[in-house]
Amino acid sequence: MPLQNDDAEVIFELTFPACPDRLKLVRTLVLEAARMSGLCDSSSRDLVIAVDEACQNVIRHAYCGDPEGKIILEFARTADSVVLKLRDFAPLADVEKIKPRDLDDIRPGGLGTHFIFELMDEATFTPPLEGDGNLLKMVKRIG
Repeated sequence: MPLQNDDAEVIFELTFPACPDRLKLVRTLVLEAARMSGLCDSSSRDLVIAVDEACQNVIRHAYCGDPEGKIILEFARTADSVVLKLRDFAPLADVEKIKPRDLDDIRPGGLGTHFIFELMDEATFTPPLEGDGNLLKMVKRIG
């Protein structure tokens, strides 16, 4: 069932287990779809980084490394942008706690959310239209 409810053409929808070894396939698919959708190489790479970081966050934090978790990625195109929706079925996250950390706080890791918000034109967390879990909508404008 599509995650989109806006005026967008769905390019692909992929359901995959919350396993890090699946992320290479996800990155490859997102890169090709981004290029086909009209994004320049730089924006396409930004999109891949943001999606990879978001997927890693779901795997690590939402599912706590449990490979039984399921992730759905939907890639769609509107007239002027690429819209990605990433859905998990983990317990509802506290959106107020999902914030990029201060870059002056120097320590390993923890920059995924920063990259997502910096590289995307829009990134919003919303409850899914139906069922449990979390939904991240990311938008990258074309051009």
